[in-house]
Amino acid sequence: MSHTLIQDALFTAKSVRELDRLAIEEHGTPGIVLMKRAGRAVLSELLDAFGTPSLLNVFCGSGNNGGDGYIVAALAAEKNIAVRCFEVGGNLSADTVLAKQFAEQANVSFYSVDTDILLDEGVVVDSLLGTGFSGDLRQPYAQAISLINQSGLPVISVDIASGLNSDTGAVQTVAVQADITLTFIGAKQGLFSGRGPAVSGEVIYDSLNVADDIFQQVDASAELMDLDDLLEQLPEPEVNAYKTQRGHGMIVGGDHGFGGAAIMAAEACLKVGAGMASVATRPEHVAAVLARQPEIMACGVASGQQLEPLLDRPTVLVTGPGLGRSSWSEQLMQKAVAANLPMVIDADGLNILAEGRVVPKPDGSQWVLTPHVGEAARLLGLTVADIEADRFSAVAQLQQKYNAVVLLKGPGSLISSAQGAPVKVCPYGNPAMATAGMGDILSGIIGGLMAQGLSSQIATELGCCLHSCAADLAAAEQGGRGMVASDLLPYIRNLLNNIDRTSL
Repeated sequence: MSHTLIQDALFTAKSVRELDRLAIEEHGTPGIVLMKRAGRAVLSELLDAFGTPSLLNVFCGSGNNGGDGYIVAALAAEKNIAVRCFEVGGNLSADTVLAKQFAEQANVSFYSVDTDILLDEGVVVDSLLGTGFSGDLRQPYAQAISLINQSGLPVISVDIASGLNSDTGAVQTVAVQADITLTFIGAKQGLFSGRGPAVSGEVIYDSLNVADDIFQQVDASAELMDLDDLLEQLPEPEVNAYKTQRGHGMIVGGDHGFGGAAIMAAEACLKVGAGMASVATRPEHVAAVLARQPEIMACGVASGQQLEPLLDRPTVLVTGPGLGRSSWSEQLMQKAVAANLPMVIDADGLNILAEGRVVPKPDGSQWVLTPHVGEAARLLGLTVADIEADRFSAVAQLQQKYNAVVLLKGPGSLISSAQGAPVKVCPYGNPAMATAGMGDILSGIIGGLMAQGLSSQIATELGCCLHSCAADLAAAEQGGRGMVASDLLPYIRNLLNNIDRTSL
């Protein structure tokens, strides 16, 4: 069984259907043969993960996904495993009819979800809905999914957790909560962002031995990023390098009550290897900056006019951490944009940008935008629900609107850097990151990498992966509860220097 993603490529449902067609029509692999391969793969993975179950509960829909389930049921029965097959939906597809015949020949017992049977033993195979599902979940599928989720039994989903949109990663009503998802031929982008990581469990890929050349004929819509590959993009300092050659990142922010955000961003900028970091902040915060990190150059500015002469120094700006929404904030934002420097914009920098008043004609060709879903909604004039309904579309729209590199934060963070290019997906990160200051650390990391000469795209991709991978290391070593943003800093440094990654 192949468990490696083909070049980390991810696909939409439409693209996967084309991969299926190429495998069936151009390479002469009948659909039922692919179903049998899928069924064998699922049963093998199930037995490896959970051992031989006392009872196998297989939930089959009417489409080809259900056909995979009928094959699993048949193969399990042939191994003398007790099987119950729950049938959901109406007319079966042609290949699914053939698959059900195999189950019938193996003397599998068939039930409807209306049957008054307790689901309290064994393992569940979810083969209800495949990649074609979108929109509202109809009965009896919703009933079947609720039955599965309420059972508390181990669950393996076939291709995708039923109820999850394979293109968007959204769950409109309810989805199966899988422990393992075994996905076939082309890995689906929705498994890795939005609600996808929460409902899919461990995602395992199997190509079903289709010919490699079919992947050359269908463009991937997204790609999983890899930290090791990205680290190779980081330049080695020259033996005779001095600090100005390693760049100067300036953080612009820290209004009253938000000084810590700017300090954390500046610390992160230094910790990823920038030669210098400075902070332009409220004068009241200068002492705190120096006490926390004396290597940071702290500049107290009471107005945009005081900021302006300082903007000759940095090679990159990070505007927004703790910036606030006051007139002081708007003055600093206006001067930062006018400096025409490469810039990371985060937090209230994004909210000021969204208003369209301080920056009426934005040119983001040198910018990196790092919104969470609320900021993304304001930038696009949409609701948070709109963004969550299709994160892939949202990040592409933001990139097109601002002509910037855009990092849409959240589970399975997404990066769009050019119109039509595959969206990059971050496979690292964990729920402990949902805490104050995480975005400030991230913006400082990206700014520090840009200061060292990395392109805005590579700096954003590497910064995103460093940030999330460091959070995984921190959670693995110290536990997730109570993790704070600054806990990531030593792990980030270790990752950059390839130290102690054994706990991942």
